Amino acid sequence: MNATVSAMLNTPSASHDSTTMRLPTPSELRAQLPMDAALKVQIDDQRRAVQRILSGQDDRLLVVVGPCSVHDPKAALDYADRLAALSEEVSDRLLPVMRVYIEKPRTTVGWKGLAYDPHLNGRGDMAQGLALSRELMQNVACRGLPVATELLQPMLATYLQDVLSWVAIGARTTESQLHRELASDLVAAVGFKNATSGDVQVAIDAIEAAAHSHQRFALDEQGRPVMQQTAGNPHTHVVLRGGHGEPNYQAHHVRKAVNTLREAGQNPRLMVDCSHANARKDHRRQSEVMLDVLAQRQAGEANLVALMLESHLFEGKQSLKPGALRYGVSVTDACVGWDTTERLLKTAAERLR
Repeated sequence: MNATVSAMLNTPSASHDSTTMRLPTPSELRAQLPMDAALKVQIDDQRRAVQRILSGQDDRLLVVVGPCSVHDPKAALDYADRLAALSEEVSDRLLPVMRVYIEKPRTTVGWKGLAYDPHLNGRGDMAQGLALSRELMQNVACRGLPVATELLQPMLATYLQDVLSWVAIGARTTESQLHRELASDLVAAVGFKNATSGDVQVAIDAIEAAAHSHQRFALDEQGRPVMQQTAGNPHTHVVLRGGHGEPNYQAHHVRKAVNTLREAGQNPRLMVDCSHANARKDHRRQSEVMLDVLAQRQAGEANLVALMLESHLFEGKQSLKPGALRYGVSVTDACVGWDTTERLLKTAAERLR
């Protein structure tokens, strides 16, 4: 080795203190928060129900709905109680799945979600965050609701995947090889969002990659690193979320996406994210997006099989100020309130009857 290079490699770097905190292994957390046999059967049934819609065997509309992110488990369960009651009323035409998003991608910095910072104070109590996240998902599932989340950190999947019925891979991570490999190992259906630029081909490529088996670096139930051979996931689809502030849910966008998927030999059935660029970052416009999609369904577009809504108990969003938070209001993206959500889901069920 060149002497100069060797000296550089052996020179102590500038002071950089770091700390570690031992986290439970996936098997330890599951032992702490086990699921009984009946709940496991229910979740298996719910996964199959989601998959039947995405394969065209069930003509109901899949609706992934709930808070942009969960910061208050009490408010989330209040929301779950309301959604569970409404689900019974609309279940002939809709399959509501509750968003329980415990990770949030950040453009720079900010609160990263319940799994990272459950106390909302920057302490990063991830051990408590993992426990609260799993417990919350189980409690939502116990109310009869399928559970959805976005998997941002692949290591979290082993802790939570047995509770999940639907998983999102976000616009910033759809192109990530690690997330495509992760999706190929999941039993739950996975929706890949188009890129933030609006590029749908990235999501189509992700579907193809996730359908294949992969060898991947992973953690086993005891937290040991392993080489894993994944099975491949046949239950994937594209989520249209718009791009660069412009929507892509309108009929001509949908036709183009369906045709491109068919040409690629992939599942042509689509979900429309009513928020983000499709709503031009105005949460109140989610209603018009949803109504437009319903009109396309009524006009015969059978490939529009799913919707996503960001919804909380109360409308809007608030700054993250611990000790001064309003109950049931998002601390990340602005959401529509429960009254609007209830009206939209009832309207959808009526129109699709």
